Amino acid sequence: MTNAEKITIIADMREKHSGVVKALHDEGALIDLKMLPTADFLCSGRVAIELKRPADFLNSIIDGRMLQQLKELKEGFERPVLIIEGTEEQDLFSSRSIHPNAIRGMLAAIAVSYGIPILHTRNPKDTAGMLIAIAKREKEAGAPKPSLHPQKPATLGQMQEYVIASLPGVEKKLARALLQKFGTVAEVINATEEHLQKVEMIGPKKAAEIKKVIDTEYR
Repeated sequence: MTNAEKITIIADMREKHSGVVKALHDEGALIDLKMLPTADFLCSGRVAIELKRPADFLNSIIDGRMLQQLKELKEGFERPVLIIEGTEEQDLFSSRSIHPNAIRGMLAAIAVSYGIPILHTRNPKDTAGMLIAIAKREKEAGAPKPSLHPQKPATLGQMQEYVIASLPGVEKKLARALLQKFGTVAEVINATEEHLQKVEMIGPKKAAEIKKVIDTEYR
């Protein structure tokens, strides 16, 4: 891939050490690592990718995360896509912890009710190839460049969640919990470390990191 042909893909910081990011780099793609409030990869301003390995996909059905994550993708991006990686190594339907009909029901809901395409890849290298193919197609179609800002008009509540989700270690679910606890963005910002720790999923370390970003003088 020449410099003129290179495409940029935004990857979530939590994917930094994954095989996908390495494979993207090896293929010559430009990787921009960011803390994404939702999605794992952005291939354009309208295409957001949620990447699941089989075990994580099944666990997200059990704990209810799957539909919430996809709902947030749908709200924020025009063309969300779900990639399930590694189904050749681990059959989705071989799990004893969840009935095959529940898995089929979830796949049907994602594809039909939510209208989100489901793509299957064999391994990280295959996933990287798929991301590059999507990004190239988007670039050729003149789609907006990858951006952290949702392309759909945001509601006031979504904008408030976005502001809080930019804090270290705060994902969209936690941002929503913080806003529900404190009421406003200002109250979240002004909360003490002790008060922040009263919110589930925030311990002393995360509370300290949040306050450090808020209280440290800009240089």
